[in-house]
Amino acid sequence: VQLVESGGGLVQPGESLRRSCAASGSIFRIHNWAWYRQAPGSNRGLVAKIKGRDRLNSADSVKGRFAISRDNAKKTVYLQMTNLRPEDTAVYYCNADITAEAGSRLELDHYWGQGTLVTVSS
Repeated sequence: VQLVESGGGLVQPGESLRRSCAASGSIFRIHNWAWYRQAPGSNRGLVAKIKGRDRLNSADSVKGRFAISRDNAKKTVYLQMTNLRPEDTAVYYCNADITAEAGSRLELDHYWGQGTLVTVSS
């Protein structure tokens, strides 16, 4: 199972950016999706999470500006970021709890994307 991210880069304050993360491999079921970020010199922290059937949790710092969504058919999660601020600069990681097919068994595990830098600067 792999998670592949796309959509990072350099943007100016106030602009918008959409991140996506697609899962591939021998997937039986994707349970939860989440986005985390890690700014320089800081620990990795939760940005937003979809748990089960579309229950959304977001960090206070991004509420009203960031929105997480999922496309189950495409096995993809999105993070729509609006009104970006310099303090949003970080490496963003997608994350998923996935039950994978391993031969005749099903195995639940925690997977991470490769991480992509988002820089907000004028």
